[in-house]
Amino acid sequence: MAIYHLEAKVVSRGAGRSAVAASAYLSCSRLYNDYDGIQHDYTKKQGLVWQEVFLPEYAPQEWQDREKLWNAVEEVETAKDSRLAREFVVALPIELNREEQIELLQEFIREQFVADGMCADAAIHDTDGRNPHAHILLTVRPLDEQGHWQYKTEKEYLCMRNGEERGFTAAEFKAAQNERWEKQYPYKVGKKKVYMVPSEADAQGLARADKHPKSTRYGRQNPISERWNSEEQLAAWRAVWADVSNRCLERAGHEERIDHRSHADRGLTEQPTIHEGVVARALEKKGIISDRCEINRQIKADNALLRELKATVKKLMQTVKNSVPAIAEAMEKLRGSMLIFSYQLRHIGIGKHNIGRRVKAIKPELERYTGLVQQIKAKSKECKNLLAEKKETPFYQIPKLHDLSRRIAELTEELEELNTEKEMLLRSLDCADDTGISSVKKDIAAMESALKKLEAQEAKYSAELDAALKEYSGLKEQASEFDAGELMEARLSIRGEKERSAVTRVQDAYGEKYDSLMMFDSKRDVANLLHEEAEAHSVRERLRQKQQTKTQRQRKPKHYEQER
Repeated sequence: MAIYHLEAKVVSRGAGRSAVAASAYLSCSRLYNDYDGIQHDYTKKQGLVWQEVFLPEYAPQEWQDREKLWNAVEEVETAKDSRLAREFVVALPIELNREEQIELLQEFIREQFVADGMCADAAIHDTDGRNPHAHILLTVRPLDEQGHWQYKTEKEYLCMRNGEERGFTAAEFKAAQNERWEKQYPYKVGKKKVYMVPSEADAQGLARADKHPKSTRYGRQNPISERWNSEEQLAAWRAVWADVSNRCLERAGHEERIDHRSHADRGLTEQPTIHEGVVARALEKKGIISDRCEINRQIKADNALLRELKATVKKLMQTVKNSVPAIAEAMEKLRGSMLIFSYQLRHIGIGKHNIGRRVKAIKPELERYTGLVQQIKAKSKECKNLLAEKKETPFYQIPKLHDLSRRIAELTEELEELNTEKEMLLRSLDCADDTGISSVKKDIAAMESALKKLEAQEAKYSAELDAALKEYSGLKEQASEFDAGELMEARLSIRGEKERSAVTRVQDAYGEKYDSLMMFDSKRDVANLLHEEAEAHSVRERLRQKQQTKTQRQRKPKHYEQER
């Protein structure tokens, strides 16, 4: 069914990525990057079903060629750690056919990005027909009405006037000077450097340390870029994607809807389901056992119940008297304790199974993620070294330059593949980004710790069940001198009450987590453990034989009188 997924990330040169390479990957094409001289070839990649470039009305029409568009981006971004593009990956509703999916994507891109002045490069991938998703690559630098790139940030000088400090851009400072605002420069005061305005420094005869005026660390963002980069804008885009998708689903006659809000925002109390990714359905909804706090609380409740039961059994064995009612009472109380032990063992067994399955599902993915991160770091470092080597290589060493370009292109493509696989793993682990991995590691450690606790509890309850079974066998031997039918009748007369008492104690201990089906299975386990069916059959057989003997004795005198 339709699911909500919108993943936002930035294509940054500082992370070893390239806008040209990202475009080649999403369009499964071959593109040449003028910035570093690398050709990116993804023509062998499978799964491309649609692609298109979208431009605002004042963008150069030659940018319909994605190679020219993204080389223009690479050219204007000169810093070695520049943010080159913004990328969205969205899941497309599987209920819609291909034409409807394309119409949905076009509507979203034109309304939200192109109308706001961004250039967009989009493609739909669907390798197996079951996971249609779209990649949207967006420019991050605004365009002016002449189709020229605007600034993303500009220098902001911190100026002083009458003890007040305020920031001005270069254009703003020209007007501010007329209002007696002055830039601050570093001056030598003894061995220190102190920022002050020139008029104050000249009065003290101080020498300027350097020519660079004081400014804000990151400069002033272009208001358009600032809005595009804001958390509020991302939240708005997420909401709009849900709205547009739901409109298209409704238009196509489907009842399914998606919601971008979290469970908490929607007022739902149940735990959210975990995203089904690479590990398919192995990750399940969180339950009592999956939550370490809930486990610890349950273990404390179990321990209190165990102490109570042990004390009851000990007291019971001390007060048993050689009478049918006393033996019957003791055996049924002991049977009730065994019922509780059996329920607890089943409860722990299910918890162990659920935790073990989740650890088994998550741990390999976590190990794979760690391996991918190491590979990405190693290949990024190698790629940076090769780029540096290429820049230092003289232009006339053509064979070496070609070899370096080839190796850099191969590494870049490998990095794209590794980064894509890493993003898929993050999604499958329900992590928005790399920072979420620490929480996953803590969860794994907590689950492994919980497994050890549950194993210790299981061993404890198994030992108590064995001890109770031994005590039961002793009572059974002690009862062998009594009439079996009379003892069985006495036991059955009080069994219902003892079972209800055991069930009530379990319900008190487990509260809302009590499972009536598990109690039914526990009763069956105890019946099998005590061989109650065979015992009942044996008692019925003895009673039948006894009745036959009695009948024969009653008939004998009558026959004897007739013969006489």
